[in-house]
Amino acid sequence: MLHIVFLTPEIPGNTGAAIRLSACTGAMLHLVEPLGFDMEDSKLRRAGLDYHDLAHVKVHPDLDSALAEIPGRVWALTGHASTMYTGISYEDGDALLLGRESTGLPEQALRHPRVSGRARIHMRPGARSLNLANSASIALYEAWRQLGFTGAG
Repeated sequence: MLHIVFLTPEIPGNTGAAIRLSACTGAMLHLVEPLGFDMEDSKLRRAGLDYHDLAHVKVHPDLDSALAEIPGRVWALTGHASTMYTGISYEDGDALLLGRESTGLPEQALRHPRVSGRARIHMRPGARSLNLANSASIALYEAWRQLGFTGAG
């Protein structure tokens, strides 16, 4: 199983889309508090459609407790990296760590001892960032592809 970790997400629609991503791929979604919304938020529910019961989601009080549940390596997705997300050889149990929509990953998270490395996603010059759920989808599908789309129908 692959893992996605959202560190203090702010926008319910992004997390709802990640819930749907979890349901469709079998990845575990870890949400690190504080969340910028209530888990019962209508925008979160609408973005996740009827996939909430199919997704694997856990809310954690802090980053340490979330990363303690990751059996594999942790890859931080950030614009402050030279390695591209396609340049990593993903393994079962690996996790993708993504920061909040407004600020990305703080330096403290990037230097966490569980973080194995940093990776970036290609963008055109001058673009600040991709949508959080889109970034998770791009990198997760690459990792899942490398693992042979295990569990796919």
